[in-house]
Amino acid sequence: MNLYLILFILFSIATVAGLWGIFTKAGEAGWKILVPFYNLYVWLQIIRKPLWWYIFLLIPFINVFVILLMIVELLKCFKKYGLGEQALGVIFPFAYLPYLAFSPAEKFHEPGSIPPFRKTAVREWVDAIIFAVIAASIIRIFFFEAYTIPTSSMEKTLLVGDYLVVSKVSYGPRVPNTPLSFPFVHHTLPLSETAKSYLEWIKLPYYRFPGFATIKNMDVVVFNYPDGDTLSTKLQSNYSYYQLVRKLGREAVWTNPQNFGDIIARPVDKRENFIKRCIGIAGDSIRIIDRKVFINGQLEKNPGKRQWKYLVRTDGNPINQMNLEKLGITEPPQIYNNGDYELTLSDDAIAGLKQFSNIKSIEPEILPKGQWEPDIFPFDSTYRWNVDNFGPIWVPKAGVTIKLNSSNIMFYKRIIGVFEGNDLKLRDGRIYINGKEAVTYTFKMNYYWMMGDNRHNSQDSRYWGFVPEDHVVGKASLVWLSLDPNKSLFDGKIRWSKLMHLVN
Repeated sequence: MNLYLILFILFSIATVAGLWGIFTKAGEAGWKILVPFYNLYVWLQIIRKPLWWYIFLLIPFINVFVILLMIVELLKCFKKYGLGEQALGVIFPFAYLPYLAFSPAEKFHEPGSIPPFRKTAVREWVDAIIFAVIAASIIRIFFFEAYTIPTSSMEKTLLVGDYLVVSKVSYGPRVPNTPLSFPFVHHTLPLSETAKSYLEWIKLPYYRFPGFATIKNMDVVVFNYPDGDTLSTKLQSNYSYYQLVRKLGREAVWTNPQNFGDIIARPVDKRENFIKRCIGIAGDSIRIIDRKVFINGQLEKNPGKRQWKYLVRTDGNPINQMNLEKLGITEPPQIYNNGDYELTLSDDAIAGLKQFSNIKSIEPEILPKGQWEPDIFPFDSTYRWNVDNFGPIWVPKAGVTIKLNSSNIMFYKRIIGVFEGNDLKLRDGRIYINGKEAVTYTFKMNYYWMMGDNRHNSQDSRYWGFVPEDHVVGKASLVWLSLDPNKSLFDGKIRWSKLMHLVN
């Protein structure tokens, strides 16, 4: 049995035992704590709180916060008013509640018989701040969170400077792997570039609460960067550690702190947040032919405003920069000596450019089939794939068993050895999993294939492979604010047309 599950069971038993004793001291039968739903009603009666509190006890995740308040109210019945005492009771109920229940020195007092406790102004502020931090943390972890689009990989669907609301409840909120962390930051403390914002004293296994939906093809999804388990402190996730090792060798990366800093590891929930479109769900087969994406043999439905690179030939006269801006062409152009341009264009931008008299032709730039890009998954010259011609590749599905061999192990070795925690070794053309030769493997999790809408400027599954379900953060739902980083407040910085705009 998992160690964390054993500890959870022991802590739960200790907490229930403590509440049994406290119920008894309060004049109620101790067994009432064992009756689901009724136990909470009795608890509210003991601390003399109105019945409408019970409504909040029925709301998932909000009920966690309410129970913490109920623990504080129980502590007050034992005249525990100190901030430290109440913190002990909330953080370590499995130890403090049994102490109150079974210590002869601790007496229960009816709430109505206790004189009002006068808090100092400082204590009032401290309590208010703690209340706000806990409430906001619960909302951020379990309901929704705000994100900013930092790169152009999802243009034109999402723009640099878009502020998103990401729904955690859509696919079900995750239990944090590292619950001991500084509130409201991700992996690094404020005013620091390297100091961790979390402690790994407690590491919880992956668990996801039920959500309102499952991930569907073409959903825009926020997830933790699958290649971000190991990284350089100088480059962070701007350049994959694994790409560096493939290009330069492990020794060169680990022994060059001037260029790469320290090489560190991060737990799943503290890896960089990425946002892409889910092209393939578990069980799908994906193939890209001349940049067209086929899902299970069918051409993908237009998911949004995709864009690619094009060679734009002119008659020698330049294209006015203001015209490019009007057409929403924001990627920096490459201008050739003969007056031609390499531009990243959406279908709308192409239609607009064709109206200009100096445009002779607009030709798509497509890497030919067989032209191998070494940084493209699965990083094996046997599969001579590139961003425009890729696959076919099958997206693993939980519970499905596949045959393993030397031809397909490169697709799944990171899944087996890293994401699903097995000891994988390849020796003499044979595959060993946890010390035993393996010819088949059954996947434990669902996986997804993510791609950006800016298809020629997106680090996505083509570069690092599959996204495990335990890396999924939530669904991008709403653009509540959009600011153009290249403009001032008085020069159209706010993109009014995108405010309160639903993603998809």
